[in-house]
Amino acid sequence: MFWGRVAACGALVVLTGCAQSVAQGTQGGSTVEATPEGGAPTRAAGPAGAVPRAGEVGRITSEVISSVPTKRKVVFLTIDDGWEQDPGFVRQVREQGIPITVFATRQAVEAEGTPDQSGGTAKFVGAGKWGYFRELRDAGVSIENHTLTHPNLRLLGPQAQRQELCGASKVIKKEIGVRPVLFRPPFGNYNQATLDAMRACGMKALLLWTATVQPGGKIAYQVPDKRLRPGDILLLHFRPNLDRDFRILVKKIKRRGFELGNLQAYLRAAGVK
Repeated sequence: MFWGRVAACGALVVLTGCAQSVAQGTQGGSTVEATPEGGAPTRAAGPAGAVPRAGEVGRITSEVISSVPTKRKVVFLTIDDGWEQDPGFVRQVREQGIPITVFATRQAVEAEGTPDQSGGTAKFVGAGKWGYFRELRDAGVSIENHTLTHPNLRLLGPQAQRQELCGASKVIKKEIGVRPVLFRPPFGNYNQATLDAMRACGMKALLLWTATVQPGGKIAYQVPDKRLRPGDILLLHFRPNLDRDFRILVKKIKRRGFELGNLQAYLRAAGVK
């Protein structure tokens, strides 16, 4: 595994100079690492997308990350939970080589409970369950941890938090073949016990976001000027009409002169390895 431990600190992202040189890659197909004989599958590098140039990325020294330190016009797409499993979305990611990172919640993937229908009437809730996420994996998508049941972790004690995080990692390893190395807390809520559980469960960084994507592909910014900024991490959900909304979003990002970045490559360049 190429990830290493990141030193904990209070700031979300700290720039301490340029990262080590990283060669600029091509934007061809996905890169898949070979499976060692008799061993577990290794993590794909992700679908084609912008990768960092030498000296482009500032160093990240925090376990808590909300954006990537770069001045290049590149943003990163992440998608949470797993309720609405639209096959058109998988085709879009695969055929266009769009780099995304998924944070899966077991309860949502397995369709236990009430689905998120804020984008319209759900049509594909639990349609493929973990098979759907294996299709995403095979398209080069990293499947990461978003807990078992999507609780507010601040309301849970240390042991309950560890059960949520470690339990989700165990399920993802079983179903996808690779243990998660990134964690996203439900609602963005976490405390020190969350960070302790994250480390104990084998994950290296807690990923937040700088903007959310609403139904219709509308971007809801968390900055006063209401604009995309280099290194932004965008949060989407597996809601109804994701295939349509995602197409709108990708076109909007490109019209504004931004590239879609390979998050894993940028985090490696920033020293999260």
